[in-house]
Parts: sequence; structure tokens; C-alpha cells
Amino acid sequence: MNAMPIPKGNPTSLRILLVDDHAIVREGLKRMLEATAPQWTTDEAAHGHEALARLHEQGYDVAIVDISMPGMSGLEFLRRARADFPLLRVLMLSIHTEELYAMRAFKGGANGYVTKDSTTRELVDAICKVVAGGIYVSVGLAERMVRTLNGASGDPNHAQLSDRELEVLRRLAGGSRPSEIGAALHISTKTVSTHKTRIMERLLLPNTAALIRYAVEQGLVPRQEKA
Repeated sequence: MNAMPIPKGNPTSLRILLVDDHAIVREGLKRMLEATAPQWTTDEAAHGHEALARLHEQGYDVAIVDISMPGMSGLEFLRRARADFPLLRVLMLSIHTEELYAMRAFKGGANGYVTKDSTTRELVDAICKVVAGGIYVSVGLAERMVRTLNGASGDPNHAQLSDRELEVLRRLAGGSRPSEIGAALHISTKTVSTHKTRIMERLLLPNTAALIRYAVEQGLVPRQEKA
């Protein structure tokens, strides 16, 4: 396969760290980038803690990070990486097209946001743009973000949730049990239950079924994830 030409004026040598808890996703991204830009070097990390360790061991130009990972979430990794490695360019990768996730990522210091259904061309363009010092977001998502910031569409109720509460909500709606969520996020089952209670109070939801229905209707989880 012939490599896709890199846009003129962009770097031909990059060190990229792929951070995703799914090996098949990391392998897919690596093959896409190798076919497009074989001169770029890619390494992998299966979770946030491993990624931070790699960053401390050697330098990288770009980290492509899944926003939803067990244990340390992508947003939590972003905050820690931004504090320790201010020059690192971070491109968040997500299944979520909702503007709330992108806005939280950018507030946390992300340089770009792409979804997992993006084309190879879009991913390469995003990498080149953030390395050049720019910010990358798709046109469609950017328009929704601007409408939200301008008040054209009111903030959804879940905008008031913390990052951790939003993650617990997403996992509950995806069918995970409190014990599974606690293990994944490295918190106690009791803490998960406390988060769930606060979520239901803030969203004015009467029961778990209503919580799941709300999350699915709001696009916080893909419909196929629903148990």
C-alpha cells in the first residue's frame, strides 16, 4: 500500500503514543498511521498509568487518548499529563459525538478531539494540526459547541455533573454493576452508590430505569451498549 502524502509544511518525524484499553483499537490506529505516515513512530499504552510511565521514560510529540478508559479516565490522564508535560500535544479519541465531552476535554487542556468513526485522512489532519500548534475539532461538532456556548441550546441537565459522576452515569447506563464500576475506576462500591444517588438527585430521576433511559436518550452511551 502506498503511503498517503503528509500535508506540505507538516513534520515528517513524530513520536506518537496511542492510549486505549482495547488492543484492537490500538492495533487499528497503529496500522492506519503506519500505512499513511511510515516515518512516524508509534508506541502503545493500555491505560493511563502505563501512558504516564511511558511519558516519564521517553519523550513523545503527540498522545492520542481514549476519553473513556477503566481506572484513570482519559480526562483524568489529560489533567495529569498537562501538568507534567505542558509541551505534549494531546488528541482525545472518543465514541462520543456529544459536544459536552469535547468541551470538557478542551477545558482540561486537550489540543484536539476526534471520534472513533473518523477517517484516516481526518486523523492524520488532526495530528498535523495540533503538532503545528492548532486546535482540531470536526466542523459539525464545532458548530454544536458554538451553539451551546452561545446559549442557542440550553445546557443539558447532566452538564452539572462532575467528570467522575458523568463517567459513573455512563457506565451504569451501559449495564455495568456498581461493583464492576468500582473495580474499573478504582473506587469502592459504596462510593459508586453515593455517586449514583447524587446523579439521580441532580437529574431528578426516580429510579435506575429512568437513569438508563435518560443516558440513552441524551446520547451519553451508544444504544448498543445498553444492557
